[in-house]
Amino acid sequence: MKNILMLLAVFSLFSCANKDEDRKDSVLDIQGTWQLISATTIENGTSKTTDYSGKLKMIKLFNNTHFAFLKHSLDPKDSTSFDAGGGSFILNGDNYIEKLEYYKSKDWEGKTFKFKLAIHNDTLIQKGVEKVEKAGVDRVIIEKYIKIK
Repeated sequence: MKNILMLLAVFSLFSCANKDEDRKDSVLDIQGTWQLISATTIENGTSKTTDYSGKLKMIKLFNNTHFAFLKHSLDPKDSTSFDAGGGSFILNGDNYIEKLEYYKSKDWEGKTFKFKLAIHNDTLIQKGVEKVEKAGVDRVIIEKYIKIK
């Protein structure tokens, strides 16, 4: 009887440990620096994909509470393609909500954007809607990033 009780106690401990591990696996670890490899926008039924492995480069940085992004052209003659912004975010499971606090266009500042995130190996996929009425923007975006190590 003591052996059976001991086995049940050990089994219970392993069951609890496995549940904690499952929870850790379900939490997306987005902290760090990610390089954008492609961005697809779908607007008015038209899809456009931009390849970021050529003349454009963009990174997105995350800490515990904030994000920032920086984009520029690799063409030394192009000084107009620079873009940057940032703000705070909330991540709950795969639900990611950005509040854009800093951006060159005041129409975008203060806006909240809801996305779904997925991580597969070293790839982060962000998908959601960007809607900014004052800027005339209402589109779905799908961005694919790779983790910079």
